Amino acid sequence: MAAGGGGAGAGAPERPYELVVFGASGFTGQFVVEEVARAAASGELRGALRWAVAGRSRQKLQAVLERAAEKLGKAAVGPEVGVLLCDVDDAASLAAMARQTRLVLNCVGPYRFFGEPVVEACVENGASHIDISGEPQFLEGMYLKYNEKAAEKGVYVIGSCGFDSIPADMGVLYTRDKLKGTLTAVESFLKVKSGPEGACIHDGTWKSAVYGLADQDNLKKLRKKMGCAPVPVVGAKLKRRGLVFYSREFKEYSIPFMGSDASVVKRSQRYVHTELQETPVQYGAYVNVGGLGSVMKLMFAGILFLLLVKFSFGRKLLTKYPEFFSAGHFTKKGPTQKQMDGTSFTITFFGEGYSEGQDPQSGKPNVKICTEVKGPEPGYIATPIAMVQAAVSLLEDATCLPKQGGVYSPGAAFCKTKLIDRLNKRGIEFSVISKPEV
Repeated sequence: MAAGGGGAGAGAPERPYELVVFGASGFTGQFVVEEVARAAASGELRGALRWAVAGRSRQKLQAVLERAAEKLGKAAVGPEVGVLLCDVDDAASLAAMARQTRLVLNCVGPYRFFGEPVVEACVENGASHIDISGEPQFLEGMYLKYNEKAAEKGVYVIGSCGFDSIPADMGVLYTRDKLKGTLTAVESFLKVKSGPEGACIHDGTWKSAVYGLADQDNLKKLRKKMGCAPVPVVGAKLKRRGLVFYSREFKEYSIPFMGSDASVVKRSQRYVHTELQETPVQYGAYVNVGGLGSVMKLMFAGILFLLLVKFSFGRKLLTKYPEFFSAGHFTKKGPTQKQMDGTSFTITFFGEGYSEGQDPQSGKPNVKICTEVKGPEPGYIATPIAMVQAAVSLLEDATCLPKQGGVYSPGAAFCKTKLIDRLNKRGIEFSVISKPEV
């Protein structure tokens, strides 16, 4: 059996499933199920995919499978799709799920509350685990607690495999691979475009943000505990930009991106430096917000948010009325199909480095490159695509994964696999915009 086979040595019985979607009937889970069904039907896998859905209610899980079939224009997704009943509060049910599969796609967030029992069950029972968390504290906490155990068991625990943070993490690696010479620094700018219907995000993501910001201090403590040596700065030092700045390239205002991208990229670059002895890349993540009016609105909302998030009654208010406090950007219902169809994202990467033969340790950078990653609506179209293609890479490109199991960022786990090609085929497109010569 390939790597990630859950320590199944010679003579060990094969697991009934290669992949289980846990939390399949949740808001994001239903779109992940659809995407797995599409991948299973596409014929791009080496054999038939044996997979199952898992959650608390058989009825809801059946309904999600029916909906996925309908979306694919089929009578059914196939009788062979298993239905497993399990609950995040019931450790025995999680263990039973993990024992039956090579890989769990975990869609049950906020991960800071519900993530660890699933990771633990997977590691203990020899299954790999992929999630779509954008919560640095959860991601880094899992590294601290389970990295050694996962390595022992030969399983891969790979976090942030959705829109957070596959486009950014793989985008930096793509930019590095496309530059002739040594890439030393990259800044990325995210732009989300929406159609006439507007865009919104389900309030599950909002909750993760509320609790994540409330807990900033613990993240600092956690990082101290991890005690990783700082990644060395190679090449000219990348300057950090202000809280709001005017971006000449885009003719609009930009702010630092609050998501997990910067922390995830840093972990991948640490891996690239320590394990692969390659030059680490410095990275800054920003998001374009538009004109002055948008900046004012954002500043007002941001200040209110930061004030409220510090107190438990404030957090109650924020989580109870997401629509009000996010000016309609986050709703309890999530986006409509029309809203999703009208939304897309582009991340533009500006890289600089040193041409072949130039020493990055001395002198100024003398080459530049601009690349982009673009794709459909981030939360419920791009995220399932990224998650499922990460899963396909884990199952199909097993020989290209890191030699040892462990807790990895996407860039560390997938830098040698065909993940970028797979994403390109599914509409998350990586391309070079310009390569000014030396």
